[in-house]
Amino acid sequence: MCGIVGYVGDKQAQDVIIDGLRRLEYRGYDSAGIALVDTAQGSGSIASDKRAGKLANLEKSIAESALPPATTGIGHTRWATHGAPNDENAHPHLGKDRRVAVVHNGILENFAALRAGLEATGHEMASETDTEVAAHLLEIEVQTGADLTVAMQRVCQRLEGAFTLVAVDAQDSSRVVAARRNSPLVVGLGEGENFIGSDVSAFIQHTRDALELGQDTIVTITSDSVEVTAFDGTPAEGKPYHVDWDLSAAEKDGFDWFMRKEIFEQPRAVADALLGRHTESGALQLDEVRISEQELRDIDKIIIVACGTSCYAAMVAKYAIEHWTRIPCEVELSHEFRYRDPILTRQTLVVAISQSGETADTLMAIRYAREQRSKVLAICNTNGSTIPRESDAVIYTHAGPEIGVASTKGFVTQLIACYLLGLYLAQVRGTKFGDEIAAVVDDLARMPEHVQAVLDRADEVYAIAAQHAATRSVLFLGRHAGFPIALEGALKLKELAYIHAEGFAAGELKHGPIALIEEGLPVFCVVPPRGRDELHQKMVSAIQEIRARGAHTIVLAEEGDESIAPYADVLIRLPRVPTLLQPVVAVVPLQLFACELATQMGHDVDQPRNLAKSVTVE
Repeated sequence: MCGIVGYVGDKQAQDVIIDGLRRLEYRGYDSAGIALVDTAQGSGSIASDKRAGKLANLEKSIAESALPPATTGIGHTRWATHGAPNDENAHPHLGKDRRVAVVHNGILENFAALRAGLEATGHEMASETDTEVAAHLLEIEVQTGADLTVAMQRVCQRLEGAFTLVAVDAQDSSRVVAARRNSPLVVGLGEGENFIGSDVSAFIQHTRDALELGQDTIVTITSDSVEVTAFDGTPAEGKPYHVDWDLSAAEKDGFDWFMRKEIFEQPRAVADALLGRHTESGALQLDEVRISEQELRDIDKIIIVACGTSCYAAMVAKYAIEHWTRIPCEVELSHEFRYRDPILTRQTLVVAISQSGETADTLMAIRYAREQRSKVLAICNTNGSTIPRESDAVIYTHAGPEIGVASTKGFVTQLIACYLLGLYLAQVRGTKFGDEIAAVVDDLARMPEHVQAVLDRADEVYAIAAQHAATRSVLFLGRHAGFPIALEGALKLKELAYIHAEGFAAGELKHGPIALIEEGLPVFCVVPPRGRDELHQKMVSAIQEIRARGAHTIVLAEEGDESIAPYADVLIRLPRVPTLLQPVVAVVPLQLFACELATQMGHDVDQPRNLAKSVTVE
């Protein structure tokens, strides 16, 4: 989710790049950097500066130690994936002889093998990043006589994963070369100048004419030309278009709210969360594990600690982890955990889920667990934050920055991370055969397209929200893994619409909550897939009970389930997926509904009242 800018033209590249990075800082604020092609030194050299922290730190450094004039350059604002957010890991990264500079968005899955090969031939790495490998490989190619475009073609054919790479060559100030595979990249078309950006906000104040690039393509920009090829060097084409958004909307890719944009980013976020999870032999691997396999086999209890939305991801995880591993799994609110004197041993695994990695309640919970000598695994979106640093293992969700206070893509990527944890434990402990684990991983790999299918029907959900703009209460019902999704749907409405909203396990209706049902009350009902026939039938019975008492039933059910149609006032179709994975697709219409209802009510969706993005005090 990093921000990238590239420029070739007649303006001062530093000014264009810094301004572009300022527009892109919402995409990453762990560090920022710039590389310029300095032609004042005869044969040319790379002038570069980079600093951890926000863009202001880079600007301060440049003000104190000026970079040379240049009309070609690249810049980057980072959301850390590989390596902590510090000066050394900030982009751009340079090759061994500082001839080539590279910035990167995404994950190079095979970087470890490539890095080992480079180090075996005498290359020393200055960072922990996967990006630096690409810089060294590109430099090797240009030193053999290839131009930067050909070098990029050759290197990209060796890379695995999802990535955008943008590079400059000190000995060729006429061009910037970029490559795209499953990661954002757009070209800005100017007069006597051209631009590269993660999105159009990088260059919209200079031009509104853009070029959309296809997958596995390489683009070379000069001041007066743009050339697109495939990775194998064959000619390719981009799709020209005109941007008619204003600058504020451009930062949101044309969406009215960052939250809505982030909802629509979820197919990409889910795909990114699954990247790099396999060894060369096909076994699952996590990001950082400092717990031995024997220690994991000895685990006799798992306790997941989290707050808010993360706690509902934990509740889904409980169903999956217990089913796949047969280990008892508890879910605790972080702020209640240490005050009830929990029973912890060396055989207890405490899993901490925190989007920011700085949630104070969760941090205190894991510190307590470590005092009791339990092992701690973190699920987090922020590389280098406190909770991962103080844990024994980490699964990063790779969701990228989430600007909207109400979590959306952060939640679904936490679900993916929880599934990966359950499958990894099943692999280590031998509770699932390899082909069984592979089958679930294959199902996970199809989730981005399933999420996209739900998003393609967003207008249907928006229409439902418009019909209920005056409502003051909404209920949500679910069974099994759909119960936490009912809780999450209710939380989103509370956060954004400021109305009464509650989620219930559908079986609880007769134990009290059915008294809330009155004529016209909207009730969202998450129906389990038909593979769980007993659960499915009980959910149908609950819907019949509330509809008989006047509820307006908005039913989420899988495609092809016609048995539910007679009991639904409104039917929202979900893709057919396994029961344990249904939460990933079922939550999306509830996010869309909350976002649109709050919009209809005139609320600030991105910054709801009384709330902050990260809770850093107990």
